[in-house]
Amino acid sequence: MAGTDNAKVKELVLKCMHAREMAYCPYSRFPVGAAILTADGAIITGCNVENASFGLTVCAERTAIQRAVAEGHIKFSAIAVTCDIKDSFVGPCGACRQVLIEFGTDWVVYLTKPDGSYKETSLKELLPLAFSPAHLGH
Repeated sequence: MAGTDNAKVKELVLKCMHAREMAYCPYSRFPVGAAILTADGAIITGCNVENASFGLTVCAERTAIQRAVAEGHIKFSAIAVTCDIKDSFVGPCGACRQVLIEFGTDWVVYLTKPDGSYKETSLKELLPLAFSPAHLGH
């Protein structure tokens, strides 16, 4: 990731893995953790929080975004995401990709396995031809 050292990437990955351990997922038993790197170097985490009314469940990525915004951050450079799937890299769901695009298209995304290995990709790659604030003149 341009401008970010390997130690910061490792910290981001470790924090997303720790966030996964905090997930509240009694229905799906599918814990997800996310860690967002803000433009000023802070790391904000989130985990999925399920609800018996399934439609009210919030994904880890959206929890992290909401926490970051509540703490005054609106510029981001990277996100690391992890779940318990060991044999492949899993990306954010479509809704989360759209929420991330709200805050810019130049995100680096680290898809992280439970063992800490990760694949670097980009939000542009994960959500090509995205609808964004630019389409609304913002």
